[in-house]
Amino acid sequence: MIDRDAASTLERLCKGFPVLCITGPRQSGKTTLARASFPTKSYLSLEDPDIARLAREDPRGLFDAYRDGLVLDEAQTVPEILPYLKTAVDADPRPGKFVVTGSQQFGLLASVSESLAGRAAFLSLLPFSTRELKVAGRLANDPFEALVKGFYPPLFDREVTPYDWYTNYIASYVERDVRSIVNVKDLGQFQIFVKMCASRVGQVLNLSALALDCGITHNTAKAWLSVLQTSGIIYLLQPFYENFGKRLVKSPKLYFLDSGLVCRLLGIRTSEDLFVHPHRGNIFESFVVSEILKSRYNQGLDPSIYFWRDSVGNEVDVVFQEGQRLKAHEIKSGKTFSPELASGLQRWMLYSGARPEDCALIYSGDRPLQWKGLAIVPWTDLST
Repeated sequence: MIDRDAASTLERLCKGFPVLCITGPRQSGKTTLARASFPTKSYLSLEDPDIARLAREDPRGLFDAYRDGLVLDEAQTVPEILPYLKTAVDADPRPGKFVVTGSQQFGLLASVSESLAGRAAFLSLLPFSTRELKVAGRLANDPFEALVKGFYPPLFDREVTPYDWYTNYIASYVERDVRSIVNVKDLGQFQIFVKMCASRVGQVLNLSALALDCGITHNTAKAWLSVLQTSGIIYLLQPFYENFGKRLVKSPKLYFLDSGLVCRLLGIRTSEDLFVHPHRGNIFESFVVSEILKSRYNQGLDPSIYFWRDSVGNEVDVVFQEGQRLKAHEIKSGKTFSPELASGLQRWMLYSGARPEDCALIYSGDRPLQWKGLAIVPWTDLST
């Protein structure tokens, strides 16, 4: 089993909250993490029809039967059970008593926030990070091989090709999640929409153009994009608000939270295919953003990362605050560093007044370097 960095965060949170809520996309390892972190707790899955029926028909009796606590998996399946969980917690508010997991983040978060306000701590779990795989000795040596394979746990514990696994993941996601979340009459059209999103990975989102290219209305595109975002498929990176005297881009950038999924959607099967693909830079950028998000989520932190771009195209890929310091990362998919790659960061320092030690260039090479005070960071050493 590959150890998860989020385990230490769960251990910390369980000391202060009666309920721990683990959310994230399907197959990201939520159940495995919960059961490994709390091996002495009883476990019930609400995707089991018999357990789901029991939870609906006698929720009070269910919690009375598990007075010492419980791991309750896929809680979004029976959201009406949560008010009864609140009653059980209020009767016995011991920290770390209940662990709740769920895949449809928005449905679960809304239900838990309403029913268990002040009683629950939240942890978002994404697929494996490069750090987790590196520590376990399971990270590929070549960055593009790693990106094509992707980072979902099932790809590392069974004999299955990424192409086959993602093909079935997409079908399962559309059939099981999308239909239960939003009224999609034409699933084929929705799959086209997902592929069109993949073709725009790493780009500033133009929702009207996306809707037009897919032959759907602006409101439909907005609703479908929300489904992809809240179920952990994509992430919309918002622009940084400081203008430094410049007119700014106000639309978010679209990223996928797993590089293997976006590669499958774009028909990329091998590392060689990715290396020569016109979207290589965008996919690598999306991968780095997802790794930064994993690092923050695993620590229990808010995402709180942005990009900065002005109206004439000056841009920095990732910007975030660390205390009183403003930090910036530039992302390049080449394996060879050259000073020209740092030109965006040099402009950023000129506009923002940031210091070189607060900036870094992340690239697909394997050697940590320094250039004029800037850290040049290999793809295997990603964090904020």
